[in-house]
Amino acid sequence: MAASSVGSIKKHFRKLTDPRVVGRTDHLLVDILVMAICAVIANCNGWRDIALFAKKRATWFKRFLRLPNGIPSHYTFRRVFDQLHPRAFQSCLVAWIKEVSDLVGLKHIAIDGKTLRHSGNDGAGLRMLHAVSAWATEQHLLLGQVMTEEKSNEITAIPQLLQLLDLHGALVTIDAMGCQKEIAQQIVELGGDYVLTVKANQENLLEDIQATVEKALDGLLPDVEVEHYTKKESGHGRLEERICTVIHYVDEIRERASWANLTSVGMICSERTVKGETTTEVRYFIGSKKMGARKYARVLRGHWAIENNLHWQLDITFGEDDSTITKRNAGANFAVLRRIAISLLKQNAREDSLGRKRMEAALDPDFLAEILTGANQQDKI
Repeated sequence: MAASSVGSIKKHFRKLTDPRVVGRTDHLLVDILVMAICAVIANCNGWRDIALFAKKRATWFKRFLRLPNGIPSHYTFRRVFDQLHPRAFQSCLVAWIKEVSDLVGLKHIAIDGKTLRHSGNDGAGLRMLHAVSAWATEQHLLLGQVMTEEKSNEITAIPQLLQLLDLHGALVTIDAMGCQKEIAQQIVELGGDYVLTVKANQENLLEDIQATVEKALDGLLPDVEVEHYTKKESGHGRLEERICTVIHYVDEIRERASWANLTSVGMICSERTVKGETTTEVRYFIGSKKMGARKYARVLRGHWAIENNLHWQLDITFGEDDSTITKRNAGANFAVLRRIAISLLKQNAREDSLGRKRMEAALDPDFLAEILTGANQQDKI
């Protein structure tokens, strides 16, 4: 791996405080962090896996790490990551990956939560960890994460997460849990725009949107204020039609003044036909940016795609739902490692699944170096 890549990692982790007792450490913190990052990319899903990978790749790691006392045990990896402050650790990781990915501008940031199913411990009174993540949908990059111990705590976690982000010029999408007046206000104050899914938790708002959409469909609103966009897709035995209706008329939204910069409301109706059976799903939303139905349909589709592009990969490819890490800091830090690994793997242009990329990274140090440097071709390393 190029020395400049290690230098980049070290630069961003230089400000990270080592939580261990001074004078009683056998291994350098940066060595432990670099080995863990590499190992999680290279198909490792636990502390024992990380230690084994580091041991088998010791000669390769010695090319760019000091390793004064060899390879740490899995106990050391676990202990260090349980002592690291998750917010500080992720701040360093995100700063590094933005540099590696040559990130320029963020158009769409999706915020969504995912529960780590086996991270709780009833005997110790620990509930399951719930990760609320900010995801750049077009760049496939983790921008920040806040951990809570209940899904219902997303309402308090989202404002904390927003404070970590640069929202200037960005469009933020959040599902119904984050459809709160205070959250909309915060996004606007931080320089962004929002599209929020609306459900029954905002009863009056939902009723007003439904009434407005009904008037639009009945032709009772000015044509200039109403836009429609239809998208049809087929594949894998499934036919799907999505109709997006956007209305730039909000005079009949009773609490419109309480929703910062509210300019649009709308509905997406999705009809799926699989093996002759048809199902219909209707979703409602509000937005602060006046844009066409096609753009609204695209950003909402991008938000819901986080389930496949991030959450599905975490469970199927990285085994997150099977992880039994219950230590709070360790669980939060390993969750960030997984998401950073996905970000890096998705930056690589090779046409292959993430699972096979992880396997190749485990077998081929040159390919692992390519992933770490953000290069798409070997000759860029």
